[in-house]
Amino acid sequence: MPVSRIRSIVAAGAAGVVAVLAATLMALPAARAATGDGSPTDPNIAFVGRWDRSTSSAYVPNWAGAYLRTGFTGTTVKLRQRRTIDLYYSIDGADFRYLTNVSGTVNLTPTPLPAGNHTLVVSYRVVAGSYTGDAVFQGLTLDTGARTLPAVVRPRLIEFVGDSITLGTTSSRTALTAYGWLTGEQLGTEHTQLGYGGGCLVATADGCVSVASQFLRTGYAANSPAWDFSRYQADAVVINLGTNDRSHGVSGTDFQNQYATFIRTVRGKYPRAAIFALRTFSGRYAAETAAAVTTVTGGGDRNVFYVDTTGWLPADGLSDSVHPNDAGHRAITARLAPVVAAKLSTTPTPTPTTAAPTTAAPTTAPPTTPPVTTAPPTTAPPVTTPPAGGTGCAVGYAVTGQWQGGFQGEVTIRNTGTTPVDGWTLQWTFADGQRISQAWNAGYTQSGGTVRATNASWNGAIAAGATVNFGFLADVTGTNNRPGGFTLNGVACTLS
Repeated sequence: MPVSRIRSIVAAGAAGVVAVLAATLMALPAARAATGDGSPTDPNIAFVGRWDRSTSSAYVPNWAGAYLRTGFTGTTVKLRQRRTIDLYYSIDGADFRYLTNVSGTVNLTPTPLPAGNHTLVVSYRVVAGSYTGDAVFQGLTLDTGARTLPAVVRPRLIEFVGDSITLGTTSSRTALTAYGWLTGEQLGTEHTQLGYGGGCLVATADGCVSVASQFLRTGYAANSPAWDFSRYQADAVVINLGTNDRSHGVSGTDFQNQYATFIRTVRGKYPRAAIFALRTFSGRYAAETAAAVTTVTGGGDRNVFYVDTTGWLPADGLSDSVHPNDAGHRAITARLAPVVAAKLSTTPTPTPTTAAPTTAAPTTAPPTTPPVTTAPPTTAPPVTTPPAGGTGCAVGYAVTGQWQGGFQGEVTIRNTGTTPVDGWTLQWTFADGQRISQAWNAGYTQSGGTVRATNASWNGAIAAGATVNFGFLADVTGTNNRPGGFTLNGVACTLS
């Protein structure tokens, strides 16, 4: 056989093999990210809020207050960013650190951590609803042999809808120091903020963006794709709209009608959520907002509530004529958190969860009216094992608000020992007839003056030197002295 003929046969055979291999490869399923590899599709990374996940190699957060959280092993963690961005991050529950104008591979641990398991939260900085820079998450880089760990996602989520006030504009850390973020942290829930600087409830001819319309989208851009509401279901939605509509000529009647329509839209997307319509802090459209709620509740929806915010902001609570400063947002949180907590289910259905809240509950002046309360749980608290030797504890007890017939309290537990606590029960005794009606970040039972508070699912572990805190509402008549006899898992604690 001629050599040229042989070469032709070989070439044809090789081409056939290549075609068969190509067809086989095309038939194989697309490669998936390995669990623990730190890529955007790594199931160990939880993305809270509205993220555009249409590109598997780069996830983009939309709206304010979106964040990601995960666990990881090793001593270092680096963030892979496409282009320049400002961001906040927290490792192992520490205070958030702020990085500006970073891009590429961003080292979040310039000083390596002790070897072991760690947690990470990242939130990109927003201004007026848009991100400062290129908020595109392309993954994490870890030590050789290290991996991510499943994020612990809190069992409930609150969505805050509004304008620049909800976004935290003019506060020190924007979304992170706004009342939405602070309220979620105080209540131990996941949380996200949907808002647009200068946004209105009603779209206007002179260009005011309707936040109510954009609520249905993944982001604040007019051409943003429709949001997939199966991604998560909010347990509560807090609406604060109306501050900007007046200056755009929206009539009271139009505002009231469209507010009622928006509440029904939210209900259609979140059938089980408690919906709160806040009186704007400036008082604009207060009567129309209340009337819209009345219209909806009169139609049979009893899980919608008008919240009168009159007097919530202290005299020094504004940074300008409209926007709360840090003190103002803390004051709002102290009033809002008990109201929301009272309407959240006391026994939520667990979903994937995150680390314990790291923001201490802010304090402010007492409410002018008692917050709505719920009956205490009737189930027995979980049994905990007293810690071994080398233990000690200190308890901080504070009344953060008081009104006729009731008060709000905050308790901080510090492990002053040398060994970690794994599951805790804190016991104390009231001497003046105080009666707890509701608690957050802890379960509780009360018999006479004796109270036993038990850890929630996310805050049972207290490392040596670390703290956890929880809050409660209680009824009281007359004297309200501090309680005594604090013990942690049977060990006496000092009271600070």
